[in-house]
Amino acid sequence: MGSVVRSRKRKNYLLLLFSFFFLLMSQTTSSQAYNLLNYTKYRQVSNLRLERIQRHLEKINKPPVLTIQSPDGDIIDCVHKKKQPAMDHPLLKNHKIQKVPPEIPKLKKSVKTDTIMSRHVVSNNSKSAVDWQLWHQNGQRCPKGTVPIRRSEVHDVLRAKSLYDFGKKKRHGLPLARRFDAPDVVSGNGHEHAIAYTGGSEEIYGAKATINVWEPSIEVVNEFSLSQIWVLSGSFDGSDLNSIEAGWQVSPELYGDSRPRLFTYWTSDSYQATGCYNLLCAGFVQTNSRIAIGAAISPVSSVEGSQYDVTILIWKDPKLGNWWMVFGDNTLVGYWPAELFTHLADQATMVEWGGEVVNSRANGEHTSTQMGSGHFADDGFRKASYFRNLEIVDSDNSLSSAQDISILAENTDCYNIKSAYSSEWGTHFYYGGPGRNPHCN
Repeated sequence: MGSVVRSRKRKNYLLLLFSFFFLLMSQTTSSQAYNLLNYTKYRQVSNLRLERIQRHLEKINKPPVLTIQSPDGDIIDCVHKKKQPAMDHPLLKNHKIQKVPPEIPKLKKSVKTDTIMSRHVVSNNSKSAVDWQLWHQNGQRCPKGTVPIRRSEVHDVLRAKSLYDFGKKKRHGLPLARRFDAPDVVSGNGHEHAIAYTGGSEEIYGAKATINVWEPSIEVVNEFSLSQIWVLSGSFDGSDLNSIEAGWQVSPELYGDSRPRLFTYWTSDSYQATGCYNLLCAGFVQTNSRIAIGAAISPVSSVEGSQYDVTILIWKDPKLGNWWMVFGDNTLVGYWPAELFTHLADQATMVEWGGEVVNSRANGEHTSTQMGSGHFADDGFRKASYFRNLEIVDSDNSLSSAQDISILAENTDCYNIKSAYSSEWGTHFYYGGPGRNPHCN
């Protein structure tokens, strides 16, 4: 029996080395396909490191019931719900997957639709998951009782700084000088933002927004551009910040391409040891069999062309305390179990909406990585990216328009934000920018 196991491990290792060699040989072709941006810059990799990567991949890539090859290169594994990565978390040892759907919050007051703008907006919310995720195009579906998980491969890990850093946000470091009531954004650590935020005194049980989807260009592989919702509680200057996040992002390092992708994130200790993107660690419990977190969103908006947007809602189930995510028109995706958190086990104290980029100053000057559409907020509809219908969930599980929001951008010559209110789009804002320009260097 022992010899059979050793033989199997040797076979798997040889396959791993062959796959790695094939990736090296095909690297030039792949980079040409994505504007010559070298998404996977391989270093000398030792056998020991490859073995560690393989063990980690075996841990997060669960045995599939069915595997689907997506036209965009993704491999989607249909994994039994009870075998998904979340179930490996020590805090979820006795957790039973929530079967009874939570009551989705309803808006207290209806918001009219802007007939002028809506002519140019095609909401990805009205589409089924079949339409906007490419892995459905060949007609295959994940069977009932399974969830679709984007498979991670060796080259995905090799793009990260280290195995430990794979699938994790970089800790922002100690906060710099800022207003005492401002959110946790840091201007001296390579992360730049253009965000709206609310909270500090009120009780918050969730947040919602409709987010314009674009394909911002990224200058270097270890930078990203994202647009998301943050639901927060805890101290910004300590190690106990709890954060639940969802939106879309372009991250060549994480995904190996320049497509905008649906993502989630969580942490319970200020991005130190807990949490990760998507299903790259134990935590988020997926319940939906049609939506793959980490899959590309298509189509995307174009300047002076059709505008595409997605709606995301994150809220706390008042009965069981889990934090659920809804995509589009009331499609439940899954939830972050209450057991994962300390402060968020109770409620949130702040919500942020907006954009974030990494400015690595690779050539000694500000990055040209775009935020949103790459246009400044003043350019407005069909040019600048937007968040519309910002809403908050209150203690009685009702949605209401976010009031008295504040806005913040560290460097308005590079990226900025402009908020407004209308009867059609409620509380909303335009945001973004091109990064490096004559006024931003």
